[in-house]
Amino acid sequence: MTELYIGGLLYDGGSEVVASQAVLVEDGKVTKVAPSGEFAGFAGQTIDTTGGTLMPGLFDCHVHLCLGAEGDPGTAADKLLPGQLTMKALERAQTSLAGGITALRDCGGKEFLEFAVRDAVNSGQQMGPTIRASGQVICMTGGHGNRTGRIADGIDEVVRAVREQIHAGSDLIKIMATGGVMTPGVNPEDAHYTAEEMAAGIAEGRRFHRRSASHAQGRDGILNAVRGGITSIEHGIFMDETCVREMLAQGTYLVPTVAALRNILDNTRNGIPAYVVDKAERISENHRRSLQMYYRAGGNIAMGTDAGTPFNRHGANAMELEFMTDLGVSPADALRFGTSAGADLMDLADQGRVGPGMAADFLVVDGNPGEDIRMASRRENHRLIIKGGIPVAGQAVPAAGPSFQRMATF
Repeated sequence: MTELYIGGLLYDGGSEVVASQAVLVEDGKVTKVAPSGEFAGFAGQTIDTTGGTLMPGLFDCHVHLCLGAEGDPGTAADKLLPGQLTMKALERAQTSLAGGITALRDCGGKEFLEFAVRDAVNSGQQMGPTIRASGQVICMTGGHGNRTGRIADGIDEVVRAVREQIHAGSDLIKIMATGGVMTPGVNPEDAHYTAEEMAAGIAEGRRFHRRSASHAQGRDGILNAVRGGITSIEHGIFMDETCVREMLAQGTYLVPTVAALRNILDNTRNGIPAYVVDKAERISENHRRSLQMYYRAGGNIAMGTDAGTPFNRHGANAMELEFMTDLGVSPADALRFGTSAGADLMDLADQGRVGPGMAADFLVVDGNPGEDIRMASRRENHRLIIKGGIPVAGQAVPAAGPSFQRMATF
């Protein structure tokens, strides 16, 4: 099947939105991007993007498909049977796709249930975003994430835990460098694993060709992770100039997850545990400063939301673009962080950009998101979501029945 997207603006995942370009797609892949005049007389199916912008689908580099964004999502998840939780995870992945997210990275699941969702979606058995998943987070005794994580203490046990994740089928290794907001009795500022433990876990993952991500909020834990060779720092709340300097030197990504704290602070009276609210209020200003510091320094940043945490809903992921611009990120950079930068972090070479040979994973939005980020961040401004050349949400999807019924053609 051949389709031509023509009439509107194009954002290809680079630095600017351009006019008068059209995109030709054949069998789910982009085959040509050229000035619109070159397609005069095209006789195939045409998708008119006039008044809008064609752009790559968005990447959310930090979600939790096994959490449902309730006020106390861990307790809610504990009440579900494994089969129920797996089906919920699939529903959340598909809801994210309908919200413009064509690829996501699950940064900590439960009992590897999310792997079944990943495998069904990535194989085409189910419609959904491309998924990369870490499996169990690796944490110290009593550390952040111990409710569902793989508890490991000491270098030998951390290495063993990494090998277990790889054996189970993990795409990346997630190691908890510090305390966090959602675990009672721990401080986000405190380093948990030692530098030696962190380095050993990261190195073992790298030995088996796995990238790594670290929940790292406090300064010392951030530095332990960066010095150990971590691929991405998640949250990065208490970064300082030393962190920035060393992250820049290593090329480390920051996945800031602005939505996580923002949704807690906007819903403090809606059933969120008091200790979570207290910590969120204490650290929010540091979180803002850290993102701004790394952004001004020109560091690598990729969009991530922590979707699944309190009131941080799957399907509303694109709002992270707007939250970043609220803190001073330009719309053009926010778009890049949400598309090509996410693809680079997730090592998806054929996604995140619009160009020959790239997957036809598109988001068509009203207006120009390079001038008004709300065109991309808010679902009411989304016209069409395309995954692998197939319309999955928006005006081109038949009204009868959910679009996710079309799996046989994927």
